[in-house]
Amino acid sequence: QVQVVESGGGLVQAGGSLRLSCTASGSIFSIKNMGWYRQAPGKQRELVADITTGGSTNYADSVKGRFTISRDNAKNTVYLQMNSLKPEDTAVYYCNGRFRPADSLFFYDYWGQGTRVTVSS
Repeated sequence: QVQVVESGGGLVQAGGSLRLSCTASGSIFSIKNMGWYRQAPGKQRELVADITTGGSTNYADSVKGRFTISRDNAKNTVYLQMNSLKPEDTAVYYCNGRFRPADSLFFYDYWGQGTRVTVSS
């Protein structure tokens, strides 16, 4: 079994910062991309940023220059540093990773339970 757990959400004023963390645990043989998605009320879930095992990153246009994704492969952890937050960043943020469980030959997508970020104006 693979578990994905996020932490670090909360309430912050516009212009403030938050750092989200996500750690994968369990019987993991290998990990490919990890990333962050978000879902605001009444909207579809969207990609915020993702990062390959080698460190290549990809960002949504709406967060470029404000958010930074990073990962610690030794800890199976991915981070999202969010600066200059705006009210429109308010959403539930979900961690996603593509993992190969130890008892499988295939990779699967796993999701965390989500952490809420609220940015007040």
